[in-house]
Amino acid sequence: MTKDSIKLTVTENDVVQIFETYPGEYRNLMQLLKDKIYLDCFGECGGMGRCGTCIIKIDGIKGDSIKKERNEPVTLSRYGYNEVEIRLSCQIPISSDLDGAIIEILE
Repeated sequence: MTKDSIKLTVTENDVVQIFETYPGEYRNLMQLLKDKIYLDCFGECGGMGRCGTCIIKIDGIKGDSIKKERNEPVTLSRYGYNEVEIRLSCQIPISSDLDGAIIEILE
């Protein structure tokens, strides 16, 4: 693992995987998850924060990445989510704020 690498633990359908990436490899967490796990119907709006198809539960996120901005709070509330740890993966940039994060992909 290089000095700038970011290590993520991801659970999808009870399968736990560990991924390593680095700042700038992917624009956002949604793109990384689509590329690594090949999820059907995930991120249908292409990262605009409107469709709600990339909802995740994330623990261990830090820094500025904690903030929900743009369309994210409105989209999540449409689906009944108000919890801090429930996020749209398209709204989370790949940065060192994610190093050590634990992610669960919600159906």
